[in-house]
Amino acid sequence: MKRKIYQQFLKWKKNKDRKPLMLLGARQVGKTWIMQHFGEREYHKVAYVNCDDEPRMKQLFDLDYDINRILMTLQAITGVKVTPGDTLVILDEIQEIPRGLHSLKYFCEKAPEYHVMVAGSLLGVTLGKGESFPVGKVDMLNIFPMDYEEFLEATGNEGWIDILHSKDWPLIDMMMPKMVELLRQYYFVGGMPGVVSNFVRNADLQQVRTLQREILDAYGRDISKHTSESESVRIRQLLSSLPAQLAKENKKFIYGAIRKGSRAKDFELAIQWLLDAGIIYKVNRIREPKMPLKFYEDFDAFKLFLLDCGLLACMSDAPIDQMLVGDNVFTEFKGMFTEQYVMQQLKVIGFTPYYWSNSKTPSEIDFVIQNDNRVIPIEVKAEENVRARSLSQFVKNNTGLKGLRISMKGYVDQEWMENIPLVGIDAYFG
Repeated sequence: MKRKIYQQFLKWKKNKDRKPLMLLGARQVGKTWIMQHFGEREYHKVAYVNCDDEPRMKQLFDLDYDINRILMTLQAITGVKVTPGDTLVILDEIQEIPRGLHSLKYFCEKAPEYHVMVAGSLLGVTLGKGESFPVGKVDMLNIFPMDYEEFLEATGNEGWIDILHSKDWPLIDMMMPKMVELLRQYYFVGGMPGVVSNFVRNADLQQVRTLQREILDAYGRDISKHTSESESVRIRQLLSSLPAQLAKENKKFIYGAIRKGSRAKDFELAIQWLLDAGIIYKVNRIREPKMPLKFYEDFDAFKLFLLDCGLLACMSDAPIDQMLVGDNVFTEFKGMFTEQYVMQQLKVIGFTPYYWSNSKTPSEIDFVIQNDNRVIPIEVKAEENVRARSLSQFVKNNTGLKGLRISMKGYVDQEWMENIPLVGIDAYFG
């Protein structure tokens, strides 16, 4: 399977000021596979160690950070002699090694000629606990579930990607029925690489659901293993509430929807743990659509999304026929899957999405992003009915803005707003 992050790996390899690369991402988003795949294709040798499965790694950095000794130990464990430039060292689940993260400082300062990648399924949680971190001594990349275009590639529909990136909107409009059929599949299967790979091989929808449940169960085991009993209960309660939160017309996160009487102080740590683990994404409200958007964040109002639309479908127990037959997945569920999908695509592109709302009107803009020197308010429509009163009024009230509507309709460019089809998000910004 092709992953877009591969190109970022190539840039890292060619960079003369390259530092050890830290790959962040949730469990089973494909960190191990892409690192090994990259190593096998771009290097003569790969020295791979899973630090969680290899007990001899536990004391590796207890004595000191002598690079020659460390490399000798890695050779003894992997059978691979690490040589500068032609060997990729991969330390997977590095958070399981005491002082492992701190060792990256010495690779950066004393042995920059060696190519080192590290990753871990709970690496973000480890960093969140204040573990010694080599500030300024590592390069960092985030990996997400596969986006819609990566799904097209994996399912043998890569030809559609060229059509999308041609931006020949009349042609895209002609091809929309097939692309929407594939979009329905993506909503159901999602972008977890193992699930996508199994779907491609077997086309077994029940097996897709089974694999998704196994991933969610693995998240549950991580929660139980790495948190106290009381913390674990809160994290599970919060996670279980997400489908109901996102199925609301107003998707602002409500603590009381978790359990009656819940307050922010009861679940702040639970939200942070899930964010650090990469299992959820947080979209904060902004008070005003001005640059930089981060200056206008309102941390008291936010939406929470799951990392993957397929896992959300599984967690919601959405019927398979409603997901894959007809337009139910777009017309039912109050646009839950479509807003989740758009948020995922924006994250993969590299945007930090926000949203805007006004309780007095009431009105809401689903997402607001900053693209170079432009603030873009985005309205998401899951149906052909694309009345955009909130967006229209928002643009009128904020001189200089041009809106973006992402919907089931084809491309339209009006003075105050552009409409792009749901399948064309990456192509539009590419």
